[in-house]
Amino acid sequence: MTLYAILRSDTGALPQAVPEKFSWFAALLPPVHALAHRLWGQLVLFVLAIMALVFAAPYIGADAVIWLYILLAIACGFAAPGARQRALKRRGHAAAGYRYATDADLARLASLESTP
Repeated sequence: MTLYAILRSDTGALPQAVPEKFSWFAALLPPVHALAHRLWGQLVLFVLAIMALVFAAPYIGADAVIWLYILLAIACGFAAPGARQRALKRRGHAAAGYRYATDADLARLASLESTP
């Protein structure tokens, strides 16, 4: 079971469930994940980090660049849930608690059932 952060909007739309775990999608394809979830800040930071690695490559070597890219991708995977929550809060969602569930749909359903 996974812990999900539940965020509700004031417009009456369905709540969003963000899993509080490592995101393989964000680790393997960081720019695609950022574009898919409209995480512009994370995308900009990723592009800046890639540019820094490109400019540092002649000085630190190709092996170091590869390992630093792997470290960057892992960091993106761990940062993805928090970035998604911050993006949803900027779009008008408010935190509505946490739920344990096997998938996001069941977490949303559990949050809707407990709503007065």
